[in-house]
Amino acid sequence: MKNKKKFRIVRVLLLIIMAVCMFQIVRDLYFSSVHKAEQERLHELTETNDSETSHNDREHIQSTEFHFTDQYMELYRINSDLRGWLTIDGTEIDYPVMQSEDNDYYLEHSFYRKKNKYGCLFVKNFVNIENPETNFIVYGHNMKDGAMFGTLDKFESEDYYKEHSEIHFYTFSELRIYDIVAAFQINLYDEEDEFKYYEFYQAESQEQFEYFYKNIMDRALYDTGMKAEFGDSFITLSTCSYQTENGRFVLVGKQRK
Repeated sequence: MKNKKKFRIVRVLLLIIMAVCMFQIVRDLYFSSVHKAEQERLHELTETNDSETSHNDREHIQSTEFHFTDQYMELYRINSDLRGWLTIDGTEIDYPVMQSEDNDYYLEHSFYRKKNKYGCLFVKNFVNIENPETNFIVYGHNMKDGAMFGTLDKFESEDYYKEHSEIHFYTFSELRIYDIVAAFQINLYDEEDEFKYYEFYQAESQEQFEYFYKNIMDRALYDTGMKAEFGDSFITLSTCSYQTENGRFVLVGKQRK
């Protein structure tokens, strides 16, 4: 009798565990489908014809500090936190880039300002996208289904890099093309590693530039053949890396002149 009772208890526990796992799977699938639907809608809106944007909307948007192309007017009307669009051709990375006074807001909110674990790609609140300094950093989640920066760590492979060597960043006035300079892994809180890539935005001197450049090149997983010099501008893409505790995967590109 005791063995039968134990067996029933174990069976009930296993059923509970299975139910919890199934719930998690179904929930993840739901959020993934919602995310994909939202992204498809955003892509459709970037193709909105100019005639669909009202005269009043256009006047309001163009009165801001940004110089908008018609392609992004409708998106900006929906959410004025929009600052640009980031894409790497041939990859799943193809998203709007946001900016909020609250640097944590887009860690857990969608473009439509809804609570969402996918969040958005975003830059910190002090970044001036239209007139960036030496470097600016775009953050995004490493999602298990490959969304957001969930495929960024594919750049661990030199072969993958060779097939996707350019980062395209659309501002509201131009397309900027960045050639990938370095891809590397780093531990965010390694006490023995003094290099804090996430603090580098402006090189005021040759020495400051060399400090940044040497550190990213020393950590680079492979040689892309790209060189840089003081005065060049960079974009840095940053996401979590699950290979180590507090790990980050970082991709750095140099703006093409």
